[in-house]
Amino acid sequence: MSHVNAIGLNSEKSEDIVKSLNTLLSSYQIQYMNARGFHWNIKGRNFFELHIKFEEIYNLLLEKVDEIAERILTLDGAPLHAFSDYLEVSEIKEAKNISDGTAAVENLLAGYSTLIKMQREVLSQAGEADDEGTASLMGDYISEQEKLVWMLKAYLD
Repeated sequence: MSHVNAIGLNSEKSEDIVKSLNTLLSSYQIQYMNARGFHWNIKGRNFFELHIKFEEIYNLLLEKVDEIAERILTLDGAPLHAFSDYLEVSEIKEAKNISDGTAAVENLLAGYSTLIKMQREVLSQAGEADDEGTASLMGDYISEQEKLVWMLKAYLD
């Protein structure tokens, strides 16, 4: 017989979701640091607009880092919290020494494409576990980020 956690979900399925959310959390942390680095190091003609946009992006990412960690705790899991773990688990790689606007936007675009793919996988996992809370969170993130991907692509065209 399967065990149920405090919020009424199958404990084993929740553990699997927690593992996926920790990978997602790690990827968000790297995407956040990449955006932060782009904000700090951007140079060139589009400095003013990109400096502001990168700040907006890293603030959105930071908000989601906190929400994902809290969702992991809600599912009786423990969120990863060491950068060594993030670097090991993340599906997004660190971007170092990028000051060119086009390269920075291309990097963020690739990172968001990865996050959206990961979130669709978590959404599917959550659906199979009747985990509406996680599914709702992923759905919201996907909708917001699909629009952001469109905007980043439009910037590059």
